[in-house]
Amino acid sequence: MKVNDLKGLTIAQWQDAYRSKKIDLSILNELVAQFDPNDPAWISVVDSATLSQQLDALQGQEYLPLYGIPFAVKDNIDVAGFATTAACKALQQIKQNDAYVVGLLKQAGAVVVGKTNLDQFATGLVGTRSPFGAVPNSFDAHYVSGGSSSGSASVVARGLVPFALGTDTAGSGRVPAGFNNIVGLKPSKGRFSNTGLVPACKTLDCISIFALTASDAGFVAHIMERYDPTDSYSQQNPHTSPAQFASSPQFAVPKTLEFFGDTQSEQAFKQSLKQLKDFGATLIEIDFSAFEQLALQLYQGSWVAERTAVLQEFLTHHLDDFDPTVLKIVQQGEKFSAIDAYQAEYLRASLTRVIQNQLAQFDALIVPTSPTIHTLEEMQQEPIAYNSQFGTYTNFTNLADLSALALPATFRADGLPFGITLIAPKWHDQALVNFGEKWQKFINISLGALHKNLPTTIVSVPVKGFVDVAVVGAHLTQMPLNHQLTQRNAVLISTATTSDHYALYDLNLGHPPKPGLVRQTQGTSILLEIWRMPIARFGEFVTEIPSPLGIGMIELQSGEWVKGFICEPYAIQKATDISEFGGWKAYLSATKGKENV
Repeated sequence: MKVNDLKGLTIAQWQDAYRSKKIDLSILNELVAQFDPNDPAWISVVDSATLSQQLDALQGQEYLPLYGIPFAVKDNIDVAGFATTAACKALQQIKQNDAYVVGLLKQAGAVVVGKTNLDQFATGLVGTRSPFGAVPNSFDAHYVSGGSSSGSASVVARGLVPFALGTDTAGSGRVPAGFNNIVGLKPSKGRFSNTGLVPACKTLDCISIFALTASDAGFVAHIMERYDPTDSYSQQNPHTSPAQFASSPQFAVPKTLEFFGDTQSEQAFKQSLKQLKDFGATLIEIDFSAFEQLALQLYQGSWVAERTAVLQEFLTHHLDDFDPTVLKIVQQGEKFSAIDAYQAEYLRASLTRVIQNQLAQFDALIVPTSPTIHTLEEMQQEPIAYNSQFGTYTNFTNLADLSALALPATFRADGLPFGITLIAPKWHDQALVNFGEKWQKFINISLGALHKNLPTTIVSVPVKGFVDVAVVGAHLTQMPLNHQLTQRNAVLISTATTSDHYALYDLNLGHPPKPGLVRQTQGTSILLEIWRMPIARFGEFVTEIPSPLGIGMIELQSGEWVKGFICEPYAIQKATDISEFGGWKAYLSATKGKENV
């Protein structure tokens, strides 16, 4: 395999190339040598010494999940051996240590090949506010790439690396994804450590992930998720959220949508909503006013003073090093008082409660990633107003403590990509990724700016924080106790059958009626359902199980063992053997009437 064949490979394809010995680590020297030093997406490309250090550390480590896979890092995140400029040329000190998440990725075998361009100090959604140059759209160089994580989105969209790190405070990990036809994962706040990140707004910042596929983004996120006691905003995942959405998801959609006269984006969103309906989703319009009001607080209220606070020392000593638009925005924070800040926080909390209550009724909110797009020339004429338009459906997300996933959806009439974003409650990241995987298979459009479709083999995203539970009776779908699963965010994963070593009995006791599953040397296979439950909810679920039932291990026909309902043998002495029916629902149907007891 030659270096040109690596363009646009997903993580699974990189893994396969290494396993099959089609490539070895030396290929990364060739890959980096092909990067164009004049490409505005890069601020710095790894030098030979730093690359060699990374490759030497991987000798004999082929078992690592990201072994030898190259990635790029937004240049406001520290990488050892690189300067962290945040797109400010005054910052040129070489860093000795990796940011926490970069260290985790390196430990998993990934190799940093470059630092990427951004709107200075991560202030902007455009990708033009950088002394290192504007990053053009990967489809049409006349248009913006989106920002602030412009360079990271660009190198992924063009297939130079399979994934890249960005950041997201107001939408910087989503708008560039939408403009470049890739996936942008904005995690729950605190899921990833921010140690080693130059902050924009400390209370809101999230390190984000760009990838060609949702599965790749989810796989990388699994590696990056670790509690960091040195980061005061790092949080432990409570493991209480669902693993996936319902099979027929219910999505909220704003009742009134603003596209700022961009009829092409409006039509593209309508097409996306049709695709969602074809996919089996139910769309319900909601009042969007609380979201809109909260979004305005980020730049038009005192919240902008948090950016001012972060850059206060720099404002004092390096005023001439600011991008003019960034300086104008950051200086606005100086006019607000502490009273203004507290009042803004009270408003944020009030609006957040309204928003979270609204979203609790749905799997997620569906919005355009951006309502419009502008050319580089147009951005020069209205740098602040047009930037604000891009944040219409992103600015509120971190203020309201939500998770989000930007996904490719379709193409506008002019050939530019159009993306949608799913916004869900905090810690619903796994469910978002699961949906994204299914969505990309369903729409089956090309990846990034490449002429490649979704590969048949994708990387398997580890599922942690959940327990699979096999149910055989009153907890089955549409049965009387099924609510004990659904109210704990459990989701139906599959139907299955036990191995041929079980018997099923009607216990003839209690209300509602319940069966008992007992393992026997000679038996039959019994139909069951497997539900995936957040592990933090499992204990309270078990406490509701009455004697003689309990939770044990059940052997499936596939040979796999899962946790599930079993019955104490003493209880079958006065029970009725109903194994011949093959399952509880079939028995109830045959005996007529018991299904409603």
